[in-house]
Amino acid sequence: MRPDAIIFDFDGVLLESELEFNRLTAELLTELGHTVSVDDALTHFTGLNGKDVIHAIEARIGAPIPREFAPRMKESGGRVLRDGIAAVAGAVEFVRSLPPALPRAVASSSSTRWMRGHLAHLGIGDAFGDHLYSGAEHVERGKPAPDLYLHAARELGVSIGNCVIIEDSRVGAMGALAAGGRVIGLAAGSHCLDSHADMLRRIGVSEVAHSFAEVGRMLGLDQPSK
Repeated sequence: MRPDAIIFDFDGVLLESELEFNRLTAELLTELGHTVSVDDALTHFTGLNGKDVIHAIEARIGAPIPREFAPRMKESGGRVLRDGIAAVAGAVEFVRSLPPALPRAVASSSSTRWMRGHLAHLGIGDAFGDHLYSGAEHVERGKPAPDLYLHAARELGVSIGNCVIIEDSRVGAMGALAAGGRVIGLAAGSHCLDSHADMLRRIGVSEVAHSFAEVGRMLGLDQPSK
């Protein structure tokens, strides 16, 4: 049951950032004349990197993205990075409880600067060492391509087939499945709608957890009860 390595997504798996940024995205687009609900944003924009989320927004609103959108979102991102965001429930405890010798990495659509800043806020800044990999920085194709997960596994020195990948988003889970790892879909974040687990199962994720304690049981690891 135990994997040779664990690869974590970041936003929505370790950090409660998906709801925050999709809420900001929906509010700003609506303010700029393109009505988008938070549920719409969560459904269509979650898990994408900067370039791909722009394409997804333009497809959703049927128009070029407003000029004011990027600088205002950048300003919001800087504020959030300074102030910090809460961890997904149980995430910090789970990471801290992993066996020290078990290789682990983060594979995220976000920048390594974003990951490092928030891991420090969460008090686990050294938990992954240098194994923080960004779809915008380390590979040509971000999620839902499998490239980022394959890159992370190579850097860890572990076959992707012996890795567990913990993902929450549709695009992330699709890429993780394509990479060939054992995928655990996580529906623990505050951004997860009632249909989140069903969505993950529909795209082929056979193991879905609603908490990190449940992830621990799936992996045969003793975990805190939270």
